[in-house]
Amino acid sequence: MDEKTGYVADFPSEIIKEGKIQVLVPNLKAYGVVPSDYAPSKAPVFYNPVMEFNRDLSVLAFRAYQHMVNHEVSICEPLTSQGIRGIRYATEVDGVAKVLASDINHHAYELAKHNIELNNLQDKITLKYGDANRLLSSNASPKKRFDIIDIDPFGTPVPYLDSAFRALKNKGLIAATATDLAPLCGVHAKACLRKYGGNPLRAEYCHELAVRLLAGCMAKVAAQHDIGIQFLFSHSSDHYIRVYAQIGYGAKKGDDSLNSVGYIMHCFNCLHREITHQPFGCPTCHECGAKMDYAGPLWTGPIADQGFVEQILAENQSIAFRNNAKINKLLTQIKNEANAPATYYVIDKLGKKLNLPAPANQVFLAALQKAGFEAVPTHFNPRGIKTDASALAMQKVLKKLVSAQ
Repeated sequence: MDEKTGYVADFPSEIIKEGKIQVLVPNLKAYGVVPSDYAPSKAPVFYNPVMEFNRDLSVLAFRAYQHMVNHEVSICEPLTSQGIRGIRYATEVDGVAKVLASDINHHAYELAKHNIELNNLQDKITLKYGDANRLLSSNASPKKRFDIIDIDPFGTPVPYLDSAFRALKNKGLIAATATDLAPLCGVHAKACLRKYGGNPLRAEYCHELAVRLLAGCMAKVAAQHDIGIQFLFSHSSDHYIRVYAQIGYGAKKGDDSLNSVGYIMHCFNCLHREITHQPFGCPTCHECGAKMDYAGPLWTGPIADQGFVEQILAENQSIAFRNNAKINKLLTQIKNEANAPATYYVIDKLGKKLNLPAPANQVFLAALQKAGFEAVPTHFNPRGIKTDASALAMQKVLKKLVSAQ
């Protein structure tokens, strides 16, 4: 029994430190779970140590947002589990007036309550026991809405988006995680269409498509409530994708957002791809004449704002996390690719297509730039390149590069 709180865990547990806090969590070793297991759901309360990186980034992004709006913020975390996210936000994000957290799992509720008391945050964090959508819906009236809502489920965030947008203030920030990459990356296409309302593709740039499918879904749900949306930051890491978006009230803003929802056409023959916003039948590739497939509807606009990412980078210099170096590398990559064209090419895929050896990233990037094209690496894939060169132009550059060696 904890002498301070009187809480008794009826399952194997341990105290861990993360960021500036300490919390009691299930001892995953007792359940045969290792850190590489991305679904540690065998314990009575969900806890994933791998997501510390995600939580670090969330703290930094929320700090950047709070400094951007320059006023005290309220945060809602309706899927709190053991409470680690809400506790870190209340402790590590400047200017947090209050945090409202909840969970429908009774074990999670009791554990989160204990962890809030363990960190002396009873005055800043309010904990509720119940359904996430009910919590969000009960705070949808104008005076109850939140500045930040964090939707971090196990699986898809889509079931919570409608109530989340209704509970968000004008110019508020919504963060959403999706861990169901199999549907989003085209392994289970019907599930993707059912959940996200868009067709996926099993293409080499599927992780970016996953972000854009989620973003497109969010834009459509927001528009139903006359809300526009701007994506400030997004990333693909480990087994999940994560997006951060600022909203704006107004039917015109909703309409403007929908102008960035369209389709990405893809040719599996020559690897050409293009964006379209018009209905289509069975289009043929402009490069090679083969029939094209498509992904979408999805978000075709920017999925990161360079200025906002720079602010997150600055925040990363001001607070000590175990993952500072890893975060800095990721954010630097995203900042550099923020204004690059949508989708990316994977060098090995291109080399395999031509039956040619694939050069090192920097060598191929330099060759593309020398040929007059924009070309930058991408965080989505260590062998990926974002460029304004066409697929056929890239093939010509690769052939010339290999022949010169």
